[in-house]
This record gives sequence, structure tokens and C-alpha cells, in this order.
Amino acid sequence: MASQTPASAPGRRREELRDFLRTRRARLAPADVGMPDVGRRRTPGLRREEVAVLAGVGVSWYTWLEQGRDIKVSGDVLDAIARALRLDRPEREHLYLLAGLNPPQAEAGPAVPITPELQRVLDAWSPRPAYVRDRHWNFVAINNAAREVFGYGDIDHNCLVTYFTNVRYRSMHTHWAAAAPDVVARFRADAARYPDDPEFDRIIEDLLAVSPEFAELWPRHEVSAGAQAVKGIRHPDAGEMVFEGTLLPLADRPGHHLVLHNPRPGTGTQERLERLMARRDLAAAG
Repeated sequence: MASQTPASAPGRRREELRDFLRTRRARLAPADVGMPDVGRRRTPGLRREEVAVLAGVGVSWYTWLEQGRDIKVSGDVLDAIARALRLDRPEREHLYLLAGLNPPQAEAGPAVPITPELQRVLDAWSPRPAYVRDRHWNFVAINNAAREVFGYGDIDHNCLVTYFTNVRYRSMHTHWAAAAPDVVARFRADAARYPDDPEFDRIIEDLLAVSPEFAELWPRHEVSAGAQAVKGIRHPDAGEMVFEGTLLPLADRPGHHLVLHNPRPGTGTQERLERLMARRDLAAAG
């Protein structure tokens, strides 16, 4: 018996696109989109020609798209189809991916406090340091361990700015100069995801004006997308500690990351950290 040749990746994607569009179309009735229900329907949902009219595209073109043919698509057309089919944000992103395009980056929403559930995650991570940062690397929330271990104070609002302007933080970081190029490279990679966001330009211009080190590194145009990093700290009370940092994206907050730090095994960091935070807790209780 001859073996069946597996579909190529583009072929599978077109099949997924075809099925996705059909099921999204089937869940809508004409009344849902303000159209009259004319004629008897063999299958539930909108007809292809109705979707084409709503999206402002040709019926033949939409039919080819839904059939999974290899045709050219644009973001504007996909947005029109997404509106016609009443797709929500995750469905719109899925449509882009199936069509072979990168989904548009979500717009930055207004700053809002983190949820109680996420705050409990930060609190439960103590005595290990953790914080939440937004797409501009602004601190959204920080647990007490991160403040104590890394020396973050009330004037520290942005990870990148703190890295290059906080003298205490810099003096505590055991590999500050070696890590600086990668920090800048990761920020450049993040900024490139939002080319129309002026806040990135403001942060960059401000740092160029006040930090000679940043002004030397930024023109290199290096990029890095690492989600993990090692951070060495020389704490004035606890001594040297080494942490492994991991960035976890928050799906319900586009551009936000939960940054968790774990003591590196074999460095004595866990014991030093526990003693440090125990002393701080006793001092606070007294």
C-alpha cells in the first residue's frame, strides 16, 4: 500500500485557513450583520458572496481565499474580512498567521493596575525577586524582594533607565559592563516591534542625552531576543548572589512580561537570599 505524502507546511496552513473561514462564516446569520435573509440556505451561516460584500472584496477573490488557493493577501484586506466575520482579537491574529502575514502589534492600552491574581503570583514568588514590566520596560509592579535585592527605589520606573542611570544598581551589578550590550540589544529588538510608538523614541533620546555608555552602545544596532538572562548582584548586606531571570509574556496584556528571578544553583544565593529577606521581615515586624 502506497504511503500518503504529508502535506507541506504552506499546504496545511491553507487547509487551516479554509476551515477557519468556513466555520467563522457558518456561525453568523444575516441578521447578525444587518443583512436581509433572502432565499433558502442549504447550510447555516453567511454565504461567501455576503462576506465578500461586507468586506468590500470581489466574490471570486474571497472564494479563492476560502478555498485555500495560493493568492496574495494584504493586511488591509484581512482586516476587512475580520470585521465582516466579527472576529475578536485572537481570531484576527490567527487569520493573519494562517494567511502568512505577521499579525499587527496590539495597541498600547491605558496603564491599569495588575489583577489581584497576578499580584498574588508576585507575592508568592517572594523571597525571590519578581516584577511585571510593560512593552516600554516600565515597571508595572514589583515585589518586595526585587526592591531589596536589586536596589529599586521609588524613583525607578523603567528597567532600561534604571540600568543606565541608577548608581546604586550599577555598583551592585557584578557584570554591568559585560551585560550592557545585550540589554541595549534586547530593548532595540522590542522597540522594533512598535515602529509607530513615540514613547520608545522619547526613552531613547533621554538616555542618549544622559548616559555616555548608552550613547556608545545604541548606534551599534545590535539586536537580541533572549528570554533568559543571568544577573549577578553584590548586595551590601547579603554578599554576592546570582540569579537566573526568565521573561514570561502575559497573554491578556500585550507587550507585558512577568520577570521571575531564581537563585542559581551552586552559588549559595538561595541561602543568602533567605537570610536577607528574613532579616528584613523581622525588621519590618519590629
